[in-house]
Amino acid sequence: MEKQPVFSIITVTYNAERWLERTILSVLSQSYPNIEYIVIDGASTDKTVEIIRQYASGIVSWVSEPDNGLYDAMNKGLSRATGDYVWFLNAGDTLFTADTVQRIVNFLKKKVYLPDVIYGETRIVDAEGRSLGMRRLKAPRRLTWKSFRMGMLVCHQSFVAKREITPSYNTEYRWSADYDWCVRCLKRAERVYNTRMVLSNYLEDGLSVANRKASLKERYRIMCVYYGSVSTALLHVWFAIRFYFAKWFKGRV
Repeated sequence: MEKQPVFSIITVTYNAERWLERTILSVLSQSYPNIEYIVIDGASTDKTVEIIRQYASGIVSWVSEPDNGLYDAMNKGLSRATGDYVWFLNAGDTLFTADTVQRIVNFLKKKVYLPDVIYGETRIVDAEGRSLGMRRLKAPRRLTWKSFRMGMLVCHQSFVAKREITPSYNTEYRWSADYDWCVRCLKRAERVYNTRMVLSNYLEDGLSVANRKASLKERYRIMCVYYGSVSTALLHVWFAIRFYFAKWFKGRV
């Protein structure tokens, strides 16, 4: 790898004065210099814009205006990005440590070509930023688009894609367009790199958590598109059986 890649880190936010500052500071405190930070706000009515202005000198591009939902805002972020990679951190999410991006780049220096997708593990945090432990689903050793038939195996906040392969988010999906986007990125990817690192802290207070049932139903529809209706239905029957026996066994111990 000859050049130092630029990471376009994008934060989408709306009325998030409680959490936004820690996300911004997480990005601005990175030891790696080649970061293009972009903030897309949906015309917040709280102090979100004041916080953005406070740190505007470290933000390459920001806007506060009405949008048509989370994934429309993410598409705005993509359209403003100019870096080699795009990385989404919503308000309340943070990079794992101050040298997370630098550590990734140190590994990439050993490679002849930049990978199309970079991924890793995720730690869950609460509204105060306290650790709730690691994400239940562990990132697989080898990741392909077919891996996602088992669910969102890699958290969106720990999934970094080369900008030139990224599609727009499908705004027909209200809750799980990030799942669809990751699958489409992986279908386009030729080289996928597992950092074997924890890349992000994910705030367990997001849109899909608050609306978990609707999100899972929509994700099921997306799975049917990519993996077939019959295969998806059979797999979910197995999920249900596994869940039942896990509860039964736990109750017996």
